[in-house]
Amino acid sequence: MRLLRSTDLALRILMRLAVTTDQTPATRKVAEDMGVPYTHAAKVVAELQHMGLVDARRGRGGGLALTGRGRTASVGAVVRSFEGEDEVVECEGPAPCPLRSDCRLRGALRRAQEAFYTYLDPITLDEIVKDPTGPVLLGITTGPSGTPLS
Repeated sequence: MRLLRSTDLALRILMRLAVTTDQTPATRKVAEDMGVPYTHAAKVVAELQHMGLVDARRGRGGGLALTGRGRTASVGAVVRSFEGEDEVVECEGPAPCPLRSDCRLRGALRRAQEAFYTYLDPITLDEIVKDPTGPVLLGITTGPSGTPLS
């Protein structure tokens, strides 16, 4: 299974905010630190805000902050929200699979997908930023060229 880029970015943004020492870093700063385009980060932040996981404020004194709900968010719930509940394989559509009525693969893949989410459900954001991850996240900053600074 491969996660969408937006799912990966959402998790990385949440992790970055969970260990931030800045009061409220701007979306642009977080995007720079994560090495992703600002526009991608802004879309993901908007979705995280809609989910109630991130508080985003514009202007002077604004920035991003985790909400209480964001700090205890289930990794499985975040992944499920960004990935959606779609089937792993496309059995219908313009060129439907000829096996779709008697196929066991579709059910097996669906159960595997649910097992993946079920495994991630009890894991919280707080848990995944504990040592050794947290200190590494704190050290992530980039320069103007996008290269890591020491």
